[in-house]
Amino acid sequence: MPDLLQFTAADGARLAYRDEGRGLPVLALAGLTRNGSDFDYLAPHLRDVRLIRPDYRGRGGSDWTGPATYTVPQEAADAIALLDHLGIEKAAILGTPRGGLIGMFLAATSRDRMLGLCLNDIGPVIEKPGLDRIKDYIGRNPAARNHEELAAKLPGVMPGFANVPHERWLQEARHHYIAQPDGSLQINYDPALREAFLAAFDGPLPDGWPLLDLAALPLALIRGANSDLLSAATAREMHRRRPDMILAEVPDRAHIPFLDETESLSAINAWLQLLR
Repeated sequence: MPDLLQFTAADGARLAYRDEGRGLPVLALAGLTRNGSDFDYLAPHLRDVRLIRPDYRGRGGSDWTGPATYTVPQEAADAIALLDHLGIEKAAILGTPRGGLIGMFLAATSRDRMLGLCLNDIGPVIEKPGLDRIKDYIGRNPAARNHEELAAKLPGVMPGFANVPHERWLQEARHHYIAQPDGSLQINYDPALREAFLAAFDGPLPDGWPLLDLAALPLALIRGANSDLLSAATAREMHRRRPDMILAEVPDRAHIPFLDETESLSAINAWLQLLR
């Protein structure tokens, strides 16, 4: 993985990012509790791409700035600030899946900074079972004594995944949890993200379809065939509204595909080809 760099946001927060490769700029925006390591599996497969991977505030190597700042609008502003810092006028956005919400928000507010949008298992409608599952674990340390023990447990707590080797689960455990001196594991993000998440999803969810309708950009969608957050019906409706959208469904994956599956790579490469 490339070195972790930092820049300073307008409010003084130090925000981390990784920047590797040369070519088409792709801003890769990670999942809700995650960081740039979300794209470790994809990165070796990309060619002629400048892959830029920020850690949102409160996650990974970035400053913890409090739950009031852990919002899609703030994280979208930080994404634009990073592009400004790097002197990049336009970038393609790959969002997985918090990053997809940020990408749709940017398509509505800063479309002139975007080349295209690829969504990984996220869309305008978020299903309640997926949200409930996230509510169950967000902000909490895992009940495991070490990475190996957690890797052995993950297949049982990640329903819908199949044919995933133990080594991949071990990589996931190491990506997202920090080993402590006593051998226990700790989340690598601000626990107050739980407060921000619960506040954001308290009450009826806003209508997300206008965000998709505004995304008049080259668009791709990757869906885990067993996802509990993005339904097959929503994916079909997205494709009906945007018949030009590249659509891939990944078997043996739920929320979220790792992005190095054959179906994921085919969709991403076809989408990138549209942007060159």
